[in-house]
Amino acid sequence: MTNVNQWLPLVRRPRRLRRSQAIRDLVRETVLLPNRLVLPQFIMEGDDTAQAIDAMPGRYRMTIDRTIAECKEAMTLGVQSFALFPLVSESLKTNDGRQALNSDNLVCRSIHAIKEACPGACVITDVALDPYSNVGHDGIVSPQGTVLNDETVEVLAKMAVVQAKAGADIVAPSDMMDGRVKAIRAALDESGFVEVGILSYTAKYASSFYGPFRQALESAPVDAPNVPKDKKTYQMDPANSREAIAEAMLDEAEGADMIMVKPGLPYLDIIHLLRSQTTLPIAAYHVSGEYAMVKAAAKLGWLDGEACMRESLVALARAGANVIFTYAALDYARSWRESFA
Repeated sequence: MTNVNQWLPLVRRPRRLRRSQAIRDLVRETVLLPNRLVLPQFIMEGDDTAQAIDAMPGRYRMTIDRTIAECKEAMTLGVQSFALFPLVSESLKTNDGRQALNSDNLVCRSIHAIKEACPGACVITDVALDPYSNVGHDGIVSPQGTVLNDETVEVLAKMAVVQAKAGADIVAPSDMMDGRVKAIRAALDESGFVEVGILSYTAKYASSFYGPFRQALESAPVDAPNVPKDKKTYQMDPANSREAIAEAMLDEAEGADMIMVKPGLPYLDIIHLLRSQTTLPIAAYHVSGEYAMVKAAAKLGWLDGEACMRESLVALARAGANVIFTYAALDYARSWRESFA
């Protein structure tokens, strides 16, 4: 056989480091452990009930007892952090979201129960009014149809304190109102919750990928006079990237402990950009639409769902995300465990 080096004298052959699984594992640059994942939980009133979410196969609205059972399972798989999102009764929804300030509301009772049943869990709570709003917005809407910034921030600061009192480890303002991180940090500190962290949704885009989430919580903006049809006056324009740097610098200066990019995969460049701008941990939200697309294509046999989901999450970590919110947390953790069985 002809010596190929006579006509292809290569000193470097990158394929040498791909020739076996052991070698590929040895030189892998990004390793995503289950303990870097956050499992979002949709909670509902009642007992021993789970309602399937049509647009999110494998995920459910669950009562507190069912949620605790899933948290316990997740922790045996290495997933230790949980983000709570409540399905609020229509009868309790108001424009000012006052139910969010009720210390006995669904979220607060869930925090108590999860922390008691799973003391090692990290409980992250959403700070925004949309689950509690009768018009489906993250803030208070004026009679003229404007989402009011400062009035909303006042409510959000109180909401964060209520959640901290219930036992939340981290509060996560997802509303995109200006100045809310500063107000929440001050309110927490003044109330004695200096150790409660803030994970700010820093670069939350006005994305079309949120549909299944809004279906799960019945929280989409309502079609009514003087109610904005979308959230573009407060969530970011998908065309912008430098704006994310400005938001990150403001949140860091105001006291954020972590920052969030949402959605995840369509905004890998934003994650990477912010990674070069801040030393704060960066979270990425692998959102409901991203999850649903993979599940739907897998159901039709068009792709390997498990492999594609795993690739998606690793891509978020590779881009610079330290923390990943994903509905596939349990699937990923089970796959991780099986790979070492």
